[in-house]
This record gives sequence, C-alpha cells and structure tokens, in this order.
Amino acid sequence: MKNTIAVLGGGGARTPLLIHGLAGAQDVLRTGELALFDPAARNVETMAALGRAIAEPAGIRVTVAGSAAEAVEGARFVVSCVRPGGIEARARDERIVIEHGYTGQETTGPGGLAMALRTIPVALEHARLVEGLAPHAWLINFTNPAGMITQAIRTHTGARVIGICDTPAELFHRIAWSLGLPFEEMEFRYAGLNHLGWVRAVLWRGTDVTERLLADDEALLRLYPARLFEPEMIREMRLIPTEYLYFYYGAGRALDNQRAAGASRGEEIAHMNARLFDRLASDLESDGAEAALRTYKDYLNARNASYMKLEGNAESALGQGTHEWDPFEGATGYHRIAVEVMTALAGAAREVVVNVRNDGAIPELRGDDVVEVPSAIDENGARPMRTGPLPAEVEGLVMAVKEYERLAIRAAVEGRFELACLALMTNPIVGEWAPAVRLMEALVDADAEGLGYLRESVVERR
Repeated sequence: MKNTIAVLGGGGARTPLLIHGLAGAQDVLRTGELALFDPAARNVETMAALGRAIAEPAGIRVTVAGSAAEAVEGARFVVSCVRPGGIEARARDERIVIEHGYTGQETTGPGGLAMALRTIPVALEHARLVEGLAPHAWLINFTNPAGMITQAIRTHTGARVIGICDTPAELFHRIAWSLGLPFEEMEFRYAGLNHLGWVRAVLWRGTDVTERLLADDEALLRLYPARLFEPEMIREMRLIPTEYLYFYYGAGRALDNQRAAGASRGEEIAHMNARLFDRLASDLESDGAEAALRTYKDYLNARNASYMKLEGNAESALGQGTHEWDPFEGATGYHRIAVEVMTALAGAAREVVVNVRNDGAIPELRGDDVVEVPSAIDENGARPMRTGPLPAEVEGLVMAVKEYERLAIRAAVEGRFELACLALMTNPIVGEWAPAVRLMEALVDADAEGLGYLRESVVERR
C-alpha cells in the first residue's frame, strides 16, 4: 500500500481546505502523494495548482490522475467528495423542486433524492474500485447525502467506509462559543442521522449545563447562522437541532424565502464557483499562487458568511465583500473532520461523530442502518457509542427518514422509477404519491445523463 491519499472529486472548491488539513497532519499521516481525480479537467488542474502551493512545503506531492482507478490503486486513504452532474445539477434540481412547491435543498426532500439517485451508482462504482485496487484502504465518504451514500456503500460493496460531515462539530463549537465556555472542557451527547441530528445534553467539566443553554434565548439564537428556530420550540423539545432540521421544521418559511430571494443556494453557489474558477485561472497565470490563495480565501469567506442566510432570511450571497479572517484556520470544517478521522485511523485514537453502522447505538433502528453518532475510532475502524432510545419527539421523524433512505438506495440499485416515487412519498417533506410522481418525472426529464437509467420505467408506465 502506497503512502498515497486519493481524492475523488478533487476538482471541487473545497479541495485546498482538505490539502491544508492534510499538510498540517504530516507528523501522523506522513503522506507522500495526494492523487486528485475529477472528470472536470479544468477544475482539477486549477485545484492541483493551488494545492501544490499548500502541500509542497510539507513534503507532499500533488498529482492529477487520469482516472478514478489510477488515483485509487494502492492508496492508503480514499476521500470521496464527488458531485455527479456538477453544481449545475444541484441548481437545476433545486429550481425544479421550488417550482413544484417544496424547498430546494440538495440533501433533504426531493432535491436530496435526485442527488442520491444520481450519485449512488457512481459512489458504488468508486467503492468497488477501492475494494479491488486498494482493499486495505479506508474510504472516507464526504459525498452527499453522506449518510445515505455511506449506507449504500456498506450494503452493496466490501469497501471499508466511514461517512463524515462537519455539521455536528460546527454545532458543538457554536454551543461552546455561545455559552462562553472552553470547547476543550465540554462534552456533547448527540444522536441521529446525517443532516437529521440533535444534541441531547451539554456538559462542561462533567456538569450538565443543558438547562443553562435552554434558558437563554440569546444563546440559543447564536447557535445558527440565521434565525432558523424559535427558542421556545427548542426549549419545549429539550433538544438542540442541527441546522438542516430547518428544512423539516421550517419548510414553508424556507420556501417563501427562496421565492422572495429569487434563487436557491445551489444557484448562488453555481454563480460563485464559475466566478471563482475564472479568477483563479487568471491569478495563477498572471500573479501566481499567492494571489490565487487570496482569491480563494475571499471566496470561502463570502460563501461561509452567506450560509443559510438565503433560506433563513431571504438574503443573497452575491456581491458580498472580502473578509480579513483566514478560513484555513477555522476550528471546524470539511478539512478538520476529514483529518481527525484519518489521523484516528492512523493511530491517534479519538472519539468523533461519524456516519457508521448502527450496531445497536440507536436501538430503534436496524443493526445495519447507518447512523450519525459519536464513535471511538482507532486503527481498527469506528465503533459507535450507544446513545440510548430516541426521544419520543423525534423518533417518528427519524424512522420515516431512514425508511426513505432505504427505499432510495433500492431505487438507485434496482433502477426503478416507481420505487423512487415511493421513497419520495415516504419522505415527510412530501408525503403524497401524486406530487412525488410529478416531481420525479420532472427531475428525470431534466437530467437524461444522471437519472436516465430510470427513464425506461417512466416510458413503460406512461
């Protein structure tokens, strides 16, 4: 096994963040090569050029692979952050969903199903490459919808996979900041599914401070980048939701805000990314990597500052100025969680919230379901910590969403349009057969390349 880390989807806009994180973990990982692969050739070459300025001082060589197989072969870790169809597919999905009267979002509801159906076949193909060409490698899945993709890989391949998401860690840090307490002295009791999780208790130096947080309206409002949840709701539930619960608890308001803003998040990011890659190419050609890194940091700051503002406040991300803060130094983010998991697997054992096989952690769910829970990670993999029964207030939602995920994976593997409709009907955001069929027809008709494998059953049904 080579001391190589493969990055599938290496042309994505977050790749330099990952490279920065890996460069800072050389004392544990001792990475010799980062092999980037992405079918978007121009983007991956740009990210590689930017990445070399970050990685080479740490002794890491950055290369661009001609195929996924070339990147994966013999790798020690494989990071998957692919987006079949590109950001344009996300923007198109979200626009169709909004026009049908639902919130446009890439990981929840109809947009999440479209993304899953487009992505699962590609993710399984990549996982089988890992299984055959790097059987001892760990596949670190950041591809969205992360929990569903991880479950598909676990169910249908033998690849060693752990799913990651930075959402729980971000909430933990915001809780510490909001309470004015040192993060290092805190513990968080958390359980759920990816983008469907809740903090159940907050401890500081072993003392439960959950009541202190719940009693403070301003502290609760500071937990989120926009006003997503009313303090009264959080207090009554006695659970701290991650921000993606907004698309269940505030779906109508999110849709109204998207309509008022005249855009979805995907449409805005598509615009921001197109501008980013044009500017990076120009900077690299004329002024070099240092100028390109400044452009990249400005992009990240604008993107981070606008997160959830459109859905929560109907505020556009476009036209926002630059910021002085260095996003590479953030305490949370994509690069932090990926590096934490990889270094733990390399020997620096720790507990991290990841997407893993349930194995009794949440007793209401099946043992082979993938859940998002704190897990003890070392060279042998991730062992989920038992979280106890789900609170009654959220049990029904979790069970319904997990059944939706199971059905969606089956629909992708079996290529069945009607099964995809059933999955969407099962999702609490839709919950009706006829709208589910209309949405699926529109999504499939708009994407022959990504969802065309479902078209045969559409034609037969018609």
